[in-house]
Amino acid sequence: QVQLVESGGGLVQPGGSLRLSCAASGFTSENYAIGWFRQAPGKEREGVTCFSNTDDSIKYEDSVKGRFAISRDKVKNMVYLQMNSLKPEDTAVYYCKLTAGGIYEYWGQGTQVTVSS
Repeated sequence: QVQLVESGGGLVQPGGSLRLSCAASGFTSENYAIGWFRQAPGKEREGVTCFSNTDDSIKYEDSVKGRFAISRDKVKNMVYLQMNSLKPEDTAVYYCKLTAGGIYEYWGQGTQVTVSS
């Protein structure tokens, strides 16, 4: 049973930083993609950044380029999202997502990030 547990969300002022963590467990395959999505109130869920399952390349959504950075610890099965220069429009619930074999999708429960003064 694949499990993803996010943590690290909270309230931060504009220009501040947060680091989200995603603890992954219950899988053994190396063929998976993992990354972060977010969903703001009244909006659809969107991809933020992810590691590819083929070559570990990284993609970023345009609005977060240069401000957010994804990283991982394969030994600990952890994925992180360092978020700097946060803006009010970054306010959303942030989800960790794992896609195994290009077919099976698993989601965490989400962690709330609120950027407000």
